[in-house]
Amino acid sequence: MGKRDSLYPGRHRSTTIIMVRHGGVVAVAGDGQVSQGDIIIKHTAKKIRRLYQDRVICGFAGSTADALTILEKFEDYLSKYSGNFTRAAVELTKKWRVDRGLRHLEAILLAADKDKCLMISGNGDVLEPDDNILATGSGGQYALAAARALIREAPSLDAARICRVSLKIASEICLYTNEHVILETLESGPEPAAPAR
Repeated sequence: MGKRDSLYPGRHRSTTIIMVRHGGVVAVAGDGQVSQGDIIIKHTAKKIRRLYQDRVICGFAGSTADALTILEKFEDYLSKYSGNFTRAAVELTKKWRVDRGLRHLEAILLAADKDKCLMISGNGDVLEPDDNILATGSGGQYALAAARALIREAPSLDAARICRVSLKIASEICLYTNEHVILETLESGPEPAAPAR
């Protein structure tokens, strides 16, 4: 977790988070590495959290303190809006952009309930993927590519396995990602059809 990579504005270093909705399950996984510059500080950090009576799973990239602050606010909004996932995400993002205390917090959340997967950021983004796969962090692009390939070529794999293999592949490429995987799953509703390619 940690500072933004100056070569890739908005891309967070030192972690990889992957979210896959497939086969009636949402899986969210993150590696355990925490780095400071070029030094590994911790191998087993937990970057995945359950919120709102375990009905929502979130993974985060960015500053740990910032991300935990945002997660706390998100849970407040989930409670305020009786678990309305999309409304809570939108209200969180609106507050995050304008609140003097929150707008400088650097984190990206990947969040899922039984029906939707969203990427939430302080830039005002509440994005739902077309293909039910999201990834963020320094190894996010590698994990995303791996997950897409696995779903296309081995659709019988379950969401948890896809996440684990995708993170393993990312860890072999990204210096800021390790093989210690924390994974949470949630039963999901029917998957929306992916757009035609």
